Amino acid sequence: MDDVVRLPAASDPPDDGGVDALTIGRRIRQLRSERGMTLDELAAAVGRAPSQLSVIENGRREPKLTLLQSIARALGTTLDAILASETLDERSTLEIAVERAMRGQTFTALGIEPFRVGKTVPDEVLRAMLALQGEIDRLRDERAATPEEARRANVALRRLMRTQDNYFPELERRAEEILNAVDHPGGPLTQRTANDIAGHLGFTLHYVPDLPQTTRSVADIAHGRLYLSSGLTAKGDPRTAVLQALSSRILGHSEPTSYAEFLRQRVETNYLTGALLIPQSHAVPFLRDAKEARAISIEDLRDAYSVSYETAAHRFTNLATTHLGIAVHFLKVHESGTITKAYENDDVNFPADRLGAIEGQMCCRRWTSRVVFDVDDRFNPYYQYTDTGNGTYWCTARVEASSEGEHSVSVGVRFDDTKWFLGRDTPHRGVSKHSVDVCCRRAPAELEAAWRENSWPNVRTPRTLLATLPTGAFPGVDATDVYEFLEAHAPR
Repeated sequence: MDDVVRLPAASDPPDDGGVDALTIGRRIRQLRSERGMTLDELAAAVGRAPSQLSVIENGRREPKLTLLQSIARALGTTLDAILASETLDERSTLEIAVERAMRGQTFTALGIEPFRVGKTVPDEVLRAMLALQGEIDRLRDERAATPEEARRANVALRRLMRTQDNYFPELERRAEEILNAVDHPGGPLTQRTANDIAGHLGFTLHYVPDLPQTTRSVADIAHGRLYLSSGLTAKGDPRTAVLQALSSRILGHSEPTSYAEFLRQRVETNYLTGALLIPQSHAVPFLRDAKEARAISIEDLRDAYSVSYETAAHRFTNLATTHLGIAVHFLKVHESGTITKAYENDDVNFPADRLGAIEGQMCCRRWTSRVVFDVDDRFNPYYQYTDTGNGTYWCTARVEASSEGEHSVSVGVRFDDTKWFLGRDTPHRGVSKHSVDVCCRRAPAELEAAWRENSWPNVRTPRTLLATLPTGAFPGVDATDVYEFLEAHAPR
């Protein structure tokens, strides 16, 4: 049997510097035309039917090596010339690109059957087809995430987190490897150590005043430069921004292919950042000692590692169940009452929509997460027991400011686990029945009767509720701004 030249699929460009069936077919056609030979004449010269050569020239059949050698002799050239990877003429290149596009996913999804690109089809038509195909691919790749898609992705991710008690051993291991690589001695992670981690990963840090507004940081992978806002040096925690940017590189993230993947990458990035700032090997003994002393405190964890209250609260949920045997819940609530982040494995009954999504729902007015906004003392933590239709829960909460307004961050446990925490002696108590009746979701009957027909509020709707999530591989990021920024700052 004759040897067969094994080629990549014609619908895909070669990925190893070789050539595919389409390119070989077009090169044969180009050489034949340059020599003034018709398809019939070439077929007669190699002893084959014209139809057989036609399918080869159109890239629809893998040619056998002996046939290619015969074609090369008939055209007065060599086999190497036919198999060469030099660029074809512009017309042949256009035809190959169009035929490859017609065999790809975009045309198939549109139900467009591949057709022969004849010589009479103008070059402008081919360029227009390729431009349209490119635009369709771009729009598809932007993957606009509708609110429903976002809710479904959140629900699926939360289920995974609950299944694993919000503990991910692989991410803990990666954090430990990085900290060992820079000889971190334990305790609070300093800005110098964050810089050492960047250097270990091949990046230098650059604080600039013109970072694109839609980004927290921008990594120039080609030149090993990580850009952050110079405002971080005056306010906020530069370590968190640096570590969040580096975490994606540590984890080998590639451009997300869906909103669900984008969301998962964000969660992994935040988790790894927390694990670097509050290392498991040091935090677990600290928390176990606190449990033994019946004095667990999110504030103490925050202060021990010089992090924000929210970071400490998140990190506690990572470690509490696996290492302390304590089921927990976490809530972040906007001052408007809207839940923006949530996690639980203690069976607390969060409000949810028909898809099971919690984010975007209104938090019960009786819960600690809402009551804390009305507490004048913002220096000390606020504690409260709340009787619910699903049992009694104890929570500790704080209010923190952000660019989107104030948020409360709360961590809670079942009544039986309250004995391990500071603040368990609080006199504050609430009653929430939202899980079994309308509770605070409906105004008292007498107020509704008096005012429903006699009022008209002008709604201050959060912008995120009015629009779908921003489009793009990285939702909300202005790619043009990022590319122009990198071009302006790239080393010359």
